[in-house]
Amino acid sequence: MTNLTEFTFLSSDGKTRLHAMQWLPEGTPRAVLQISHGVAEHIGRYDGFARYLNEQGIAVVGHDHLGHGGSLPEGGTPVYFGDGTPWETVVADIQLLHEQLRREFPGVPLCLMGHSMGSFLARSYLIRYPGTLQAAILMGTGWQPQAKLTGGRAVAEVVCAAQGPSSASKLVNDLAFGGYNKAFAPNRTGYDWLSADSENVDRYIADPLCGADATVGLFRQMLHGIAFNQNPKNLTRMDSSLPVLLISGDRDPVGDMGKGVRRTAAAFRKAGLSDVTVKLYPGLRHEILNEGPMRQTVYEDIWHWLEPHLPTR
Repeated sequence: MTNLTEFTFLSSDGKTRLHAMQWLPEGTPRAVLQISHGVAEHIGRYDGFARYLNEQGIAVVGHDHLGHGGSLPEGGTPVYFGDGTPWETVVADIQLLHEQLRREFPGVPLCLMGHSMGSFLARSYLIRYPGTLQAAILMGTGWQPQAKLTGGRAVAEVVCAAQGPSSASKLVNDLAFGGYNKAFAPNRTGYDWLSADSENVDRYIADPLCGADATVGLFRQMLHGIAFNQNPKNLTRMDSSLPVLLISGDRDPVGDMGKGVRRTAAAFRKAGLSDVTVKLYPGLRHEILNEGPMRQTVYEDIWHWLEPHLPTR
């Protein structure tokens, strides 16, 4: 039994109402899992996973990031955080909701899961707000070579100066996502890299709240956030006792077909984290929560990892 509600809260930008969803199980939840969604999608796409966790007694809550889903102001630019809005503001929004959940569920353990761009936001959260979580799940994450970060940021700065940060650029979009589909040629769609399940890809394409091109400003901010996350000094600021699950498909190009996921795990361990688990699914791509017949297995694997990290009832 699920009790689904929708609400809004004020972003740390001081002006935008952020759309959020909350899935509650019956009775007092054993824990709360906060979800940070990916680029060009929205929190409503996590409904099936949230309902599964409700059956295990876990509450699930998440919001649409600035410029996404129901958090796009009227007349606003999709997949754009806002004029002058830095990566840190979007990370601070996660913390705002976290504090609201702490007040709503006193004494209940709070956990965080981030997918794709949401995983990079979650990694920034782990650095900026250590000691606030019971456990963290990073899905569809990766590691970028320094040369690619430096080059991408230089291109983004040039295009931002020429076209403005709220513009979409084919050059920048190709830099950010263009290479992902090449591994799956010949391509049926421009989003084959998302999923081996063609029905899931088609649902994504048909969803009016999904698939808009990332703006140059968002791409620039995401590169800034990734560079922040990969700084060894920043990594040491994370809670060394925090249990972390890195979970992805081994055919996910965002994670460099598993290599970037393992590189991230190695960096976490080197920074002192003692409980880091890597789970890679053979043949699965980027959206492992939506991969057809494997979806239930992924749900169960996440729960079987999370459950032992929660206090006993």
